[in-house]
Amino acid sequence: MKTLIAYFSRKGNNYVSGKIVNLPVGNTEVAAGMIQELTGGTLFEIESVKAYSEDYTTCTEEAQTELRENARPGLTARAADFEDYDVIYLGYPNWWGTMPMPVFTFLEQYDFSGKTILPFCTNEGSGMGSSEADIKRLCPNAVVRKGLAIHGGSVGRAQAAIKKWVESMK
Repeated sequence: MKTLIAYFSRKGNNYVSGKIVNLPVGNTEVAAGMIQELTGGTLFEIESVKAYSEDYTTCTEEAQTELRENARPGLTARAADFEDYDVIYLGYPNWWGTMPMPVFTFLEQYDFSGKTILPFCTNEGSGMGSSEADIKRLCPNAVVRKGLAIHGGSVGRAQAAIKKWVESMK
């Protein structure tokens, strides 16, 4: 089975364990790297054409506006040979109770029929939110397995939990 690890992540100013900190690598990207090490899958970063503000508060306002408008931001690239992948690990931070809108764009750009989607979500206490239901709604012909919620502030110590989840999905 060929594996793709598609993820959206945000480095820079982020809310972590109750305070704003500057992350050189976003939490979701850290988790995606761990999954790549465990699976040997291909990494693909989901990036919006229009960058979000580096200021955390402004970024959250931009994200909330996109959610309210049900926006579909343009993406910088498409995953090469997407049709060849059987399993897609899909990573994202929890923004306003679901996935960032660029992830919605990503899910609507491809045919996920017959593919297995394994969602993983970094968050600061809000878990998966409605993201699993949103993925199932957007990809009705895919198999969407139980996702993994990872506390963003602890992602650097999440290797064991990620490994356990990846192994349980086989």
